[in-house]
Amino acid sequence: MLTVSHLQAAYGAAQVLFDISFEVGGGEVVTLLGRNGMGKTTTVKTIMGLLRPKGGEIRFDGRLLSGLPPFRIAQQGIGLVPEGRQVFPTLTVEENLVATAASRFGPPSWTLERIYELFPRLKERRGNLGSQLSGGEQQMLAIGRALMTNPKLLILDEATEGLAPLIRAEIWDCLRRLKAERLAIIVIDKNVDALVSLADRHVIVEKGRVVWSGTSAELRADPTVKDRFLHV
Repeated sequence: MLTVSHLQAAYGAAQVLFDISFEVGGGEVVTLLGRNGMGKTTTVKTIMGLLRPKGGEIRFDGRLLSGLPPFRIAQQGIGLVPEGRQVFPTLTVEENLVATAASRFGPPSWTLERIYELFPRLKERRGNLGSQLSGGEQQMLAIGRALMTNPKLLILDEATEGLAPLIRAEIWDCLRRLKAERLAIIVIDKNVDALVSLADRHVIVEKGRVVWSGTSAELRADPTVKDRFLHV
């Protein structure tokens, strides 16, 4: 579904990505792992067109995405839950969800009713402004807002960063449900143990390059990988 080939990207004269290559198949959950500042978020920004690639290419369903503006990339069927959540603070929960609603690939699989079923707390708070929500509620809203675009691929940058343990558990349960529905997902998060139990494959990024990739079974079987590339 998504193919990233030898991707390079820079902020001005400072090159951040040097050689990022990985694939995501239909219904597959793939993680981007690595220490802070290694290029994970920059990879997501480049996929979404928020940063123009310096080299390499990105294809989605066989279509070249490199160089397209972000709204065109979203229209291809990629939903983003960005780092920092970035909900609309002056809109209500329901207005946040309705604002992004779209169905470009047939009847919508995600509606307000399904989002409220997935996150009952959002239904309880549907009249509250985005700025009035807790961090965990904002993350639920950010996920719901991305799902309302009815994407083929969902990308979550820092899926559970800064959330209380009970809320983190709700987010992981949500992602397991989405995986069961065969939604393709890319996840960035620091909770490697949770990711190993959820994801099919893992891509480790260090200094703008892919330094390891493999299955959850392979990652479990080789603790030196975590020690070398993931521990601070």
